[in-house]
Amino acid sequence: MSDPPLPLEGLHAVVTGAGRGIGAATARRLAEMGAAVTLVGRSVEPLRELAFELANDHGRLFHAAPADVTDTAQVESAFAEAREVMGPVAILVNNAGAVESTPFLKLTEERWRALVDVNLTSAFLCTQRALPDMVEHGWGRVINVASVAGVTGIPYVSAYVAAKHGLVGLSRSLALEVAKKGVTVNAVCPGYVDTALVAGSVAALAEMTGRKGAELLDAMISQNPSGRLLTPEEVASSIAWLCHPDQAMVTGQAIVIGG
Repeated sequence: MSDPPLPLEGLHAVVTGAGRGIGAATARRLAEMGAAVTLVGRSVEPLRELAFELANDHGRLFHAAPADVTDTAQVESAFAEAREVMGPVAILVNNAGAVESTPFLKLTEERWRALVDVNLTSAFLCTQRALPDMVEHGWGRVINVASVAGVTGIPYVSAYVAAKHGLVGLSRSLALEVAKKGVTVNAVCPGYVDTALVAGSVAALAEMTGRKGAELLDAMISQNPSGRLLTPEEVASSIAWLCHPDQAMVTGQAIVIGG
């Protein structure tokens, strides 16, 4: 007797920021559920290593598509290549992001634009390339990785907070546009996660304020009611749940994963 099909078997998922952290954990989780995954990110080697790992683990093709997701031409090229190699896009996880700790009055217009581009405009560019496939086939999942910063304020990261609020708003608006087309759009809003992004933020704050890194990390952890950092795998599990075919009626939500 053959095993029952996996819930995402035969579906093509694209994950941005897939080289590490939440993106890599999400790619692994979706692969376990049967999806074919295109891994998008700026650094080539981590993508290739993960694609090789997943191919060995699951015995099928996984595709690495290096691209700067703030660059329209690179996004266009990456999605065209992904579609040619892996087929129509059914799932998109917009995970690419960056944060910088800077007092508002010292934040330059250049850094403002760069942070908004990577945290918000990238999702706009990638979703515009993926959505036509989903609408055409009457099924799709778009998950935008926002942050608790998308539903509350955090000092010294105003550009990041503004962009993540925008990402939540984009999710809610687009969900209403495509609700009758078989496509769901949701945002997940993690608290502080054990990733390089958080480690970098702690180091920058320590340099800026003169406080000890361990003290700052403890302050961040205290914002998670669980009293610890989340793991990338815990966030990936929530993303995978939203991708499941059973979750067709969960859309337009900003789901806080804060412990």
